[in-house]
Amino acid sequence: MLSSVRNIFRVEDLRNKILFTLLILAVYRFGSHVPVPGVDYQAIQSLEDNARTGGALGFLNLFSGGALTSFAVFALGIMPYITASIIMQILGVVIPKLEEWQNQGAVGQRKITQWTRYLALAIALLQGTALTFLLGRGGTNQFTGQQFAVPLLVDFQLWRVLLVVGTLTAGVALLMWFGELISQRGIGNGMSLIIFASVVSSLPFEGEAVRKEGGNVVFAILCVIALATLVGIVFVEQGQRRIPVSFAKRVVGRRMYGGQSTYIPLKVNQSGVIPIIFASSVLYLPLIVSNVSGLEGLQDWVDRWLIRTTSPLHIVMYGLLILGFAYFYTAISFDPAKQADQIRRQGGFIPGIRPGPQTERYLARILNRITLPGALFIMVIALLPSIVLAVADVTRFFFGGTTVLIAVGVALETMKQIDSQLMMRNYEGFLK
Repeated sequence: MLSSVRNIFRVEDLRNKILFTLLILAVYRFGSHVPVPGVDYQAIQSLEDNARTGGALGFLNLFSGGALTSFAVFALGIMPYITASIIMQILGVVIPKLEEWQNQGAVGQRKITQWTRYLALAIALLQGTALTFLLGRGGTNQFTGQQFAVPLLVDFQLWRVLLVVGTLTAGVALLMWFGELISQRGIGNGMSLIIFASVVSSLPFEGEAVRKEGGNVVFAILCVIALATLVGIVFVEQGQRRIPVSFAKRVVGRRMYGGQSTYIPLKVNQSGVIPIIFASSVLYLPLIVSNVSGLEGLQDWVDRWLIRTTSPLHIVMYGLLILGFAYFYTAISFDPAKQADQIRRQGGFIPGIRPGPQTERYLARILNRITLPGALFIMVIALLPSIVLAVADVTRFFFGGTTVLIAVGVALETMKQIDSQLMMRNYEGFLK
């Protein structure tokens, strides 16, 4: 392990890429603590206290690395770009033009990326405006249903609102640029590494808070659970079903082509963390509706039974939504009909399965069989914090299933890229 780390810094190109990535991430973390102009710091402290109770505000604050509750320049985080990417991927199924771009290779992907940026800025503008009006004037927080005694903005005027909204939107644009810089000149996927830096930045502080509240015994038990969760996530994330594909031999002129065999890797967790994000967004819609309606009885019921993470109704609804969205997103990301047609066009076939409709039905059956354990796994990972909080009787939890799932996925992908760079230079990599 230590020799592999030394090998990284022996290669000048790889060393410069890693140092450049760390520099960009350091700038991002610095910007996550720089507040927008005209913010009341006493109100920020109240907002941070409310975010620690969980709920949708705590979930959004996770992806901003604490910048949301600090009302910082990067308060919106990279979530607008993630949302835009998911929307573009879903629209690619129903809009023929987007589907045409997806089939054009690199040229079409550049067009999709450009429109994803435009959509991300539009979403950032809407979210920034909503966040400014929601938290800037004080009153009821639509995310948690709780009251703020002091508004976040000292002077709530039109010019101040325009300045704050423009700053938040510019922060999203800057983060997208940071992510592209890391992808081009650094190591790993830039957007994923920014999310990784966000979700792991609060772990030391939260761990110390849990230790003070529950004691060393509870903290040690939670550390064991976190380690077991980490091992389970690595095991499942690496798991895949390999579908063998063979290609028939064909003679062109005096040369013979084909005859080789390959495989289609189908991951057990094909959808990643996307179902958790979808389920969380849908689950908190009733809270927003109840706050807009102004009915106190409905607000109390939603907050007590549907939003509170230790509520049995919340656990059941959250789990069912994750299962449903896991199947939905897997069906979008992997189309058996398109994959079967591509295999047929390339002159390939699955041994024992005829090309065409039989291959399509075979791939669909395999995909459904491996999606269920993957969906159940991410459901358990997402619900584990709620169950532990209810059993251990603590109000803070220093790691969440979503946090570990994102961190492990990004870390594994980055390690694979570093490993490939080392293997290209005849060095021994990390992965065996």
